[in-house]
Amino acid sequence: MYLIVGLGNVGEKYAHTRHNAGFDVMEKLAGKLGVSLRKRLLLKGMTAKAADGDREIILCEPTTYMNHSGECVKQLLRRYGCPPERLMVIYDDIDLAPGSIRIRKNGGAGTHNGMRSIIGCIGTQDFPRIRIGTGDRPAGADLVEWVLGRCEGEERERMEQAFDHAAESALVWVHSGINTAMNTGNRK
Repeated sequence: MYLIVGLGNVGEKYAHTRHNAGFDVMEKLAGKLGVSLRKRLLLKGMTAKAADGDREIILCEPTTYMNHSGECVKQLLRRYGCPPERLMVIYDDIDLAPGSIRIRKNGGAGTHNGMRSIIGCIGTQDFPRIRIGTGDRPAGADLVEWVLGRCEGEERERMEQAFDHAAESALVWVHSGINTAMNTGNRK
């Protein structure tokens, strides 16, 4: 069993904002795997169970809002009996150029509150992750307004390509491991 969690905030107000890059990737993955995410109150998230070849995969979008994502992830790990190395978290990163992705085997939360919550709740930072670059805000712009804003035009096209690439990289991880996913997936 593999768990793939995309981070974001619930509700139409936040749909397709930079901060919801993880949710956008989950939608791509659900489409590729032919499943639909459904609300699961006990797990505090929208989930879907899928099979890809001989691999079972749980997709999840936490419904706890970004800063409490760890509550959902902790429940998922407990419910499915998965070790953290079978967890992949996908989230936005303002320190990467728009449309770029970075895959890592483990690491800290950086400035991302959703990742801080997950690491705090599950007690380890030793789990794979895919960061989706959104770029930093323009000089003088408010950070919250920037990450909760929507991409348009060429920037949106780059982001859509990154979502597809991240979804494919997550499936490479499921079938071939994190090292192969990093070797084939990391791009600028």
